[in-house]
Amino acid sequence: METYTTDDALSAMGFGRFQALVLAYAGMGWVVEAMELNLLSFVGPLVREEWKVSAQDESLLSSVVFAGMLTGSCAWGFVSDRYGRRTVLLFSALFTSGMGFLSAWSPNYLCLIALRFLVGVGVGGGHVFSSWFLEFVPAQNRGTCVVLFSLFWTIGTVLEASLAWVVISALNWRWLLVLTSIPCFLLLPFFRIIPESPRYLCAQNRMSDATLVLESVSMINQEDLPPGVLTYRRESKVDTLTSETEIDHLLPVRETECKANNALSFKSGAAAALRRLLSPALRRSTLLLWFVYFANSFAYYGVVLLTSQLSDANTNCPSGLTTVQRQEDANLYRDTFVTSLAEIPGLIVSAILVEWIGRKATMWSMLFTCCAFLGPLVLHQDELLTTALLFGARACAMGSSTVLCLYAPEVVLISIFRFKLFNSSH
Repeated sequence: METYTTDDALSAMGFGRFQALVLAYAGMGWVVEAMELNLLSFVGPLVREEWKVSAQDESLLSSVVFAGMLTGSCAWGFVSDRYGRRTVLLFSALFTSGMGFLSAWSPNYLCLIALRFLVGVGVGGGHVFSSWFLEFVPAQNRGTCVVLFSLFWTIGTVLEASLAWVVISALNWRWLLVLTSIPCFLLLPFFRIIPESPRYLCAQNRMSDATLVLESVSMINQEDLPPGVLTYRRESKVDTLTSETEIDHLLPVRETECKANNALSFKSGAAAALRRLLSPALRRSTLLLWFVYFANSFAYYGVVLLTSQLSDANTNCPSGLTTVQRQEDANLYRDTFVTSLAEIPGLIVSAILVEWIGRKATMWSMLFTCCAFLGPLVLHQDELLTTALLFGARACAMGSSTVLCLYAPEVVLISIFRFKLFNSSH
């Protein structure tokens, strides 16, 4: 009997109207995450001024959000493999919007810290939006789609900077928290019509449900499915890298295990995936990728928070004039808005370089250029030069992070192939 895989079906139907609708929904989730994280550039200085907390306590407000993200990223990833992508999309959106709204009414600093930690837990599920979207995208279009998807993050950063510029001047930081949580609520009415990932359904041996989703894609894109019956992967006597679909390596649940046990347990699936990543054949690649992700995240979020800190340092210079204080506050919103716009040229440059000099060279060249922009900030610079240096650093950090999203899955597939060769030789 003739069969086809999810990759075959998506490649045959191409990138069409259905993927555009999925991109819009997932991109909105990415906008929400960008807004919540870039909010940290503004809330810390304002909270310190209102509640007279120390600089260390102000820094803690940002730290707890990232601690929550660390917790949420692990937890939501496990939940998405066990209960599906749609489940995480719903509950992470509800959690993020709910905790973000409640944090606006915090009566004291400790309550705000606790609620912002929970916001971080919700924001940690943002990576599932990108995973869910890419699982509907044909393999030949994923490179372009990663760059396009990253554009929504930039929209979120620019939108938050614009919102802060307008709201803080007329109202206060509590209204900024309320308005930042609203876009997440806008995702909820559309939840009933979004489909589950067909890749996840196949991995759970729910072939009929996966077929229905692919038929919907076919109808909306007005393209035909391949002839035959949907199967989890191609049957082949020779185990090669090209005989398996990408999802065989990215999901811990396999069809044969589903038939025997219905589904892997929550803990065993996560533990099996971690053991494979840290196996002798994959350990070096895994640790290097983890370090590169750490370096990119440290550089990007460091630049985001550095913008407010440098502006705040100028604000704290003794002036004794209220008008000067207000002018410095306005400079914070202007500088953050300008540096947020830097992500657009960063995406454009990365898209050009990645096809010209390759993924790896693009990543390290943009990271080193980011360091070159940050170096002069060790010394005191005038305001215009400081903004220009932060602009360049943020553009490079954003470009490097985007290329990493393309590079990492490809390295994983090559490493998996080496893993199979290593096992076969032993």
